[in-house]
Amino acid sequence: MKQVVQNYKSGELAVLDVPVPGCKPGGVLVRSAYSLISTGTELMKVSEAGMSMLGKARSRPDQVAKVMQSVATNGVPATYRKLMGKLDSYTPLGYSLCGVVEQVGAGIDDVKVGDLVACAGNEHALHAELNWVPKNLYARVPDGLAPRHAAFGTVGSIAMQGVRQGESRLGEVALVIGLGLIGQLVVQLLTASGVRVVGADPDPVRCDLAERLGAVACGDPASAAVETAVAELTGGHGVDQVYLAAGGGSNQPVELAARLCRDRGRVVDIGKCRLDLPWNAYYEKELDVRFSRSYGPGRYDPEYELEGRDYPIGYVRWTERRNLACFLDLLAHGNVDVEPLVSHIADFDDAVETYQRLKDGDLKAVAVLFRYPEPAQETGEAAAPAVAVPAVKPRGGGASSPARALPTPVRLAFVGAGNYATSMLLPHLAPRDGVVLSTVVTTTALSAANAQRKFGFAEATTDLDAVLGDPSIDAVFVVTRHSSHAELTRRALLAGKPVFVEKPLALTEDELTGVLAAVEESGNDRLQVGFNRRFAPLLQEARKRFGARTGPANLRYLVNAGRLAHGSWYLQQGTEGSRFAGEGGHFIDTASWLLDSDPVSVYAVATSGNEDLQIVLRYPDGSAATISYVTTGPAGFPKETLDLVADGKALRLDDFVRAAVYDGGRKRWISSRLPKARDKGQSAELAAFIKAVRTGGPMPVPLESLVATTAATLAVRTGLAGGAPVTLARAR
Repeated sequence: MKQVVQNYKSGELAVLDVPVPGCKPGGVLVRSAYSLISTGTELMKVSEAGMSMLGKARSRPDQVAKVMQSVATNGVPATYRKLMGKLDSYTPLGYSLCGVVEQVGAGIDDVKVGDLVACAGNEHALHAELNWVPKNLYARVPDGLAPRHAAFGTVGSIAMQGVRQGESRLGEVALVIGLGLIGQLVVQLLTASGVRVVGADPDPVRCDLAERLGAVACGDPASAAVETAVAELTGGHGVDQVYLAAGGGSNQPVELAARLCRDRGRVVDIGKCRLDLPWNAYYEKELDVRFSRSYGPGRYDPEYELEGRDYPIGYVRWTERRNLACFLDLLAHGNVDVEPLVSHIADFDDAVETYQRLKDGDLKAVAVLFRYPEPAQETGEAAAPAVAVPAVKPRGGGASSPARALPTPVRLAFVGAGNYATSMLLPHLAPRDGVVLSTVVTTTALSAANAQRKFGFAEATTDLDAVLGDPSIDAVFVVTRHSSHAELTRRALLAGKPVFVEKPLALTEDELTGVLAAVEESGNDRLQVGFNRRFAPLLQEARKRFGARTGPANLRYLVNAGRLAHGSWYLQQGTEGSRFAGEGGHFIDTASWLLDSDPVSVYAVATSGNEDLQIVLRYPDGSAATISYVTTGPAGFPKETLDLVADGKALRLDDFVRAAVYDGGRKRWISSRLPKARDKGQSAELAAFIKAVRTGGPMPVPLESLVATTAATLAVRTGLAGGAPVTLARAR
């Protein structure tokens, strides 16, 4: 299928061939009929992409701060790879469309194949021929409503949420500053509510349009016309509400709002404009400044948007989906008219030219629609669904599947191509001799296309079963979100593939049992979990210099994990497990490797709302390891520090930048080859895995150790709940 994309680094716009997205449970696959260009938000994004790197930095100071924090935590090389990976990638455009349901996922019963729906979301209602849309981000289109009008559903919901935030009442007077697409819709919604509206915009064409659509008067905000109209309508008191629907860097809108708003009036920010509030003006009138967050309650909540968990109507009357359905209903009954806003309808194949004309100013428009071609009529036997998900048939009998040596090159498939895969794994694999990146599998079409372009995958697809059934694939990498690791690993093992799965291997004891059952059933134990720190060159050298020990050891590992950004999927504990369950295996594995054994008991206590953990691991020879996992530490403090003491010797690791071994009064420093570079072992780990696949030799880490580390990680949750040490079965 085709999709409109942009490279944020170069500014390039393209209509790209990408795989058809999979139809996952909890949503529907929609074939686009019309999609709407947001001439405000999208053109701002297009313009930013054309800036220099300095210009991009100036336009997004919040992102610059995040980059600097990443440098302090992860070092320059890792941060640079991650940043360039994000910038030099195709990103999607679009967030408002109307289309026909082509496939229905499991758990969906409110629409059927062939229904017309309006869709929302900058990850789900894209300028693409097909989109997977979760339940709470679509609504059925009422009978008789034209698809091109229903494509306005999302921007209509944005305008509606802004009006709701203003709490307008019958007979009041409102000022709408900025008469672009959102402003024109706000004017109509207010008028339909019995509110008299004054509009302000420097474009006389937009002012005339707003007056035709219901505004009492409109004019240039720099002229006296707007102030005169407000004075006449309000008896000199000022408007009841001001809606800021303007963009740009001028502070004129908020100053005008203060001047024309009545005492204790409301100012609602809908657009992205400068907000340097003049303190005296806002204080003296005690103005109520409110923000309108996109389409309504539910926005940016993954449980609502992705998992389909609705808010009870008794507590949240208007959600994203209810706003969307309400706006469609207003359109269907003629209370709002979007036809006068349609400046241009372009064929989808002409998308790049259309954006360029908008950017250059050749096309003056309030709203522009893309019209998609009708799907080809099928004849004869019905086609199979775009994504089929039959169960992979396992090998019976539990017979051993002996490892075999392979002729080079080793052909790899990646399931998942997110930030970690593209910044920490694929850059080490793509240039490696004897490795062929054969296929990348994702549920999001564009991420597969990005990985294919950047790393040279021969194929990109959303069909996992085709990959698992492909005899030419020598090994499978599972680099998806945590909740899918165990099931994908289980399926790949049953298909007879060697598997590299990023941590964690499993989030529950049942998931771990399922993986082990797959090993037993298939006889395939060719498994590696991404516990990379034991492969870090600096730590390897420090352990070598520390030498063998004869007595028990004490190990202290401080992990300054830091706070996660709001909205991070790591915070979705209901589906993705706790943060420690996701990454704690790293630290337990490192401790067990240094102590050359697996733990026999786990004791855990929590502080700071169960986010900061103290974990004590006991080992068979009496050794103990304490892992302090904290999220409340200072940003500038090293992320990982480790001390190991035994037999009168000590080993210290400082954030994988330098290490020291103390022995007999001597201190020997070991430093990273590159100052401030943190090599945490990914490259060496991948080399060891590829060698094992190619030669048929043992996996880099014994299966028993991987299982023991996973079991110990899961035992932390059990220990926190029970308040007592948890005894573990001896794995080796």
